[in-house]
Amino acid sequence: MEHSVFSLVLICLLFGLCFSDDASKYFNMELSYITASPLGVPQQVIAVNGKFPGPTFNVTTNENVIVNVRNKLNENALVTWPGVQMRRISWQDGVLGTNCPIRPGWNWTFEFQVKDQIGSFFYFPSLNFQRASGGFGSFIITNRKVIPLPFNMPDGDIVILIGDWYTKSHSALRTSLDSGKDLGMPDGVLINGKGPYQYNASVPNGIDYETINVDQGKTYRIRVHNVGVSTCLNFRIQSHIMLLAETEGYYTQQSNYTSLDIHVGQSYSFLVTMDQNASSDYYIVASPRFVNESIWQRVTGVAILHYSNSKGKATGPLPDPPNDAYDTSYAVNQAMSIRQNVSASGARPNPQGSFHYGQIQVTETIVLKSVPPAMIDGKLRATLNGISFVNPDTPIRLADKFNVKGSYMLDFPISPLNRPPRVDRSVINATYKGFIEIVLQNNDTVVQSFHMDGYSFFVVGIAYGEWTQNSQGSYNKYDAIARSTTQVLPGGWTAIYVSLDNVGVWNLRAENLDRWYLGQETYMRVINSEPDPSNKTEFPMPDNVLFCGALSHMQKQQHPSSAASIIYERSKLYYSLLMTLSAIISTWL
Repeated sequence: MEHSVFSLVLICLLFGLCFSDDASKYFNMELSYITASPLGVPQQVIAVNGKFPGPTFNVTTNENVIVNVRNKLNENALVTWPGVQMRRISWQDGVLGTNCPIRPGWNWTFEFQVKDQIGSFFYFPSLNFQRASGGFGSFIITNRKVIPLPFNMPDGDIVILIGDWYTKSHSALRTSLDSGKDLGMPDGVLINGKGPYQYNASVPNGIDYETINVDQGKTYRIRVHNVGVSTCLNFRIQSHIMLLAETEGYYTQQSNYTSLDIHVGQSYSFLVTMDQNASSDYYIVASPRFVNESIWQRVTGVAILHYSNSKGKATGPLPDPPNDAYDTSYAVNQAMSIRQNVSASGARPNPQGSFHYGQIQVTETIVLKSVPPAMIDGKLRATLNGISFVNPDTPIRLADKFNVKGSYMLDFPISPLNRPPRVDRSVINATYKGFIEIVLQNNDTVVQSFHMDGYSFFVVGIAYGEWTQNSQGSYNKYDAIARSTTQVLPGGWTAIYVSLDNVGVWNLRAENLDRWYLGQETYMRVINSEPDPSNKTEFPMPDNVLFCGALSHMQKQQHPSSAASIIYERSKLYYSLLMTLSAIISTWL
């Protein structure tokens, strides 16, 4: 017995893997170009492991995730994981303020833990407008078996990726913005990378459409992600009720919807029971919102819900979208109807509602105002509080580590200033363990989505008009939904509460790709000023960190057997050996 225990300990020490009781998941992710014709026009799209859209990555709460990304594009790339909080390790966030880019032909290995999280998320390439050409896929964090679901186990799990789509490449769309033009109306809406079913004569022949196969009487968990460029989409399934269950890692009060507005970057889980008579197939529809819908009618995604005992094809008109052209309260009421299930357990045994956010004193209020893009120094730019952000040449935390002066400035204005807009590298100097209120004031003409990396926040208020301190009286301080991406209606505001308990540098951005590309973002630098020799609040810089900007001279040239590949393969091999040896030794005990 003593010999067996000693042997196991020795093996662990030799392989250096007894750092965690949590399992690990390993993935390879190769970004490359392929030709596809989702709207009937051959075009170059970005595939992940040869697939468009990319594969679904399934992990479990608290698992360590190792993803080796190989960049076979002809330009720099990074992959980001919105909603995955990267606890204590913003080094892995996959945006330019935290990571140097992966050069063409290079690879890099992301290593992070999905600590205390569950839910529906997605990944995408974060640089150079690349998401407009693909590279996205679903990222699902399943709860541990010891934590019960707040609903019966579904009979199946279905992923649906929706998004507006252009037949122009992402580089051509980038060129349009660089020349001062807007993107114009999209060419269509894709559902799981495919164009619309031919529901009427406006849809040309020869377009491949998505079919979701189901069995009558069964209930499915349907996860829907809006991975598009800039268009809010109303999602609905003909003749079926959608029971909302979860959004971006938090269980919701289970409310029924016939349709739901899903804004750019948002993710939802619905429970849908196949309770119809299967006399025919049924339409799945994603259509644009907050636009002139009569002009945008052709920009509609249509897929087919096919019962295994269906008696015919779907025919007739599509199910109607919300009829609220003259009712501004509809969008607000629907948004605020999405509330947290305070009694359900999420990733941990304690109920989600045990964090009483409404009783915590706000330490700071930040008001971020967006306005329509304008010319700054001869170029079209988008701003927050008059600042159009330009990413530093040296990522922020890397600049801190090596004392690179002038890489960025900690002077982002926490309220709008009466001064001309400017281009800057201005970052929010946030306070670790602070509890802040952020007001997103949208004085632009389009509906927007805003996302915060590293955190989930409580959406306490949404309304039209100009926010004032009196608006705080309308906040939901009991069961507001927690999420990482929220809509801000045109001419309106959204207020969120955030508990700054995650040390690092975190991107706060417009999720609309055009506004993001034009500079509508900043970062929150949340740093523990106290000594932390044991890295309890922030993990150290990873061994495989990439260097760029002022630190480019420190970067070694990658070879075909690169350091990232070696780290990935070695970790995977060691883990497999440990599992095998542990199984053998267990027979001795």
